[in-house]
Amino acid sequence: MSSRGEEPMNDEEDYKRDIIDQDLYEEIDEEELYELVQEEKRKAFEREREERQQLKSKRPFPKWIFWTIAAMMVINIVAVLPNTFSIPAIDFLVTSAKLSTDDEVSSYKESVVVVNAGQSKGTGFAITADGTILTNHHVIEDEKRISVAFPNEGLFQAEVVESYPEIDLAVLKADGEGLPHLELAERTTFEPDEHIYFIGNPLRFTGIANQGEVIGYKDLSGWENPVLMLDAPIYKGNSGSPVINEEGKVIAVVYATLRDDVEGRVGLAVPIDYYLNRK
Repeated sequence: MSSRGEEPMNDEEDYKRDIIDQDLYEEIDEEELYELVQEEKRKAFEREREERQQLKSKRPFPKWIFWTIAAMMVINIVAVLPNTFSIPAIDFLVTSAKLSTDDEVSSYKESVVVVNAGQSKGTGFAITADGTILTNHHVIEDEKRISVAFPNEGLFQAEVVESYPEIDLAVLKADGEGLPHLELAERTTFEPDEHIYFIGNPLRFTGIANQGEVIGYKDLSGWENPVLMLDAPIYKGNSGSPVINEEGKVIAVVYATLRDDVEGRVGLAVPIDYYLNRK
């Protein structure tokens, strides 16, 4: 159904015009962005280490305070990058740092995995405690060796147990017990401009939380039913990201981007109904 990578394509000419198959991060090369952030983190921790040594020479100081200071410094460094380097797209890192301080968002992140399938990297999320994982079909297409990595539970080998290429979804199974997982909504419902969260592994980063709004449904060539349009900063690697409403339930799965004539660049997501109707 799609090309290997993050923005799926269809053989139909109309669909090719609709779906973007390009690097979404146009302001800066992703490797340069990654190195930039890592360098700033190194500087922040180096400054924190120097301050810790100075304080240690004066009087004992609780270790937890040092780590708190370090974490806050990293967040502050990331927060000033857009102003320092004038890179608008780096806002998604700033937003993620802020959202990660929210207890509910942090709990959602525990269920989101990195899916590695050959040369393809994407996102998935657990939907049962015994390791049932939902992702995009184009992330794992034609691959035999697949692994999934939980933030806290570690790495698991996984196999494809169900595949629905017509809606670009696939179900993986990793052997585990008591794994963190997300709850699926019974059906996809939303209000106009409803606020949503989504969590994924864009570019070379992992566990990036972000937010946006639901625009509405969109009919596309090659799809029998409409998909959701999202006003949200979606990048390569977000394929398979859960779209979570304010009640903490998954209403859709990110799979692509679109340049819409009216809305501009938007994210596309598969309504969770389409999966539930095929179970």
